[in-house]
Amino acid sequence: MSDIALPAAPQRSLPELVAGFALLTCLTALSLDAILPSLYAIEREFSVTTTDTQLVVSMLVLGMAFGELSFGPVADAIGRKPAILIGLGLFLAGTLIALLSTSLPMLLAGRVIQGIGLGGPKIGTRALIRDQFSGDAMARIFSFVVMLVILVPMVAPAFGQLVLALGDWRAIFISYAVLALIGATWLLLRQPETLSAERRIPLSFRQLATNSGLIVRHKKVMAYTLTAGLIFGCQVTYLSTAQAIFDDIYQAGAKFALYFALLASGIGLAAFTNGRLVMKLGMHRQSITALSGMLLLSFLLLVLSWLGGGHTPLAVFLALGFGLFFCVGLLFGNINALAMEWLGRVAGLGASVIASLSSLVSVGVALLVGRFYDQTLYSLAMGFFVCAALALVLVVWAKRSSAVAV
Repeated sequence: MSDIALPAAPQRSLPELVAGFALLTCLTALSLDAILPSLYAIEREFSVTTTDTQLVVSMLVLGMAFGELSFGPVADAIGRKPAILIGLGLFLAGTLIALLSTSLPMLLAGRVIQGIGLGGPKIGTRALIRDQFSGDAMARIFSFVVMLVILVPMVAPAFGQLVLALGDWRAIFISYAVLALIGATWLLLRQPETLSAERRIPLSFRQLATNSGLIVRHKKVMAYTLTAGLIFGCQVTYLSTAQAIFDDIYQAGAKFALYFALLASGIGLAAFTNGRLVMKLGMHRQSITALSGMLLLSFLLLVLSWLGGGHTPLAVFLALGFGLFFCVGLLFGNINALAMEWLGRVAGLGASVIASLSSLVSVGVALLVGRFYDQTLYSLAMGFFVCAALALVLVVWAKRSSAVAV
């Protein structure tokens, strides 16, 4: 933490800090997952198809790609709080457009703006924590926040169903606005700025372009970034089609939230066990193991779906899906860490570039695979299989290639 004097912080308990940071961070997961139960209602109102409503998820991620790239330098230049508040303002503007939308294109435009805005709280909150805490204290705060963030995807669809029970699909966007306003109010009243004027880095587009060029030309960094995009693409594809799969194939109805939470718990379990496993296997070996697991499980899902005429029994799908998402949970942290390992003095910008490019790749994967959805499991299983195979090739190649840190 800097020794430069900053405005005194009000007395805040650990639960308040964790809750405040978690709320700002959780907006991303809520925006992705809470909308899922309403996709059929959107489909009916706008008279579109399931492949069209998948874009409600993909376009949010597309916006996130631009927000993640922009708000890192902005937070360093004007301060953490202004960057977060600008992001929340954009998020609220996108939410209002979506709330008032009279067509699917208008709704999708709102989702893109929402996604751009989410970059503010996502990037700025991490910087706030890093500015205020160090060492074990920082690790403690991050661990509590991450624990809550992991739980959000498990309960977000249930939250969405609860809101739908009280209103229509537009009520979900009202809930987004309320949560964003609560987060902004807490930030304004309870959280002081942590980046003093003396420590701010003026925006220099020439320097940003130069450093970005160094990052995108680094073979290992780009290999791991593409890998992260392929894995995230699998998750976005699933999110885009989950409601349709559980309703079209398994007639899940109100049980959708329960089944979704069960599969999401695979990522949560992986996050809790990753630390111990990575110390035994190492990041690279664990990534290879997880990708091999994805390859095997997705191949089994593909074969069993073919034998079952396009689907498997629900219990089999849940078991294989849990295993697939456990592998995904093992990969997220390790692949990003492998990419960041090669970034020294440009680590801050590098984190933004990696997040942005991987989000763009994930959108491409989701748009491509989602278009093949035909009320069977074939497209999902094939998408996971192809992405895992490509990612495995990239990770092996990156390990064998030579490079120096930026």
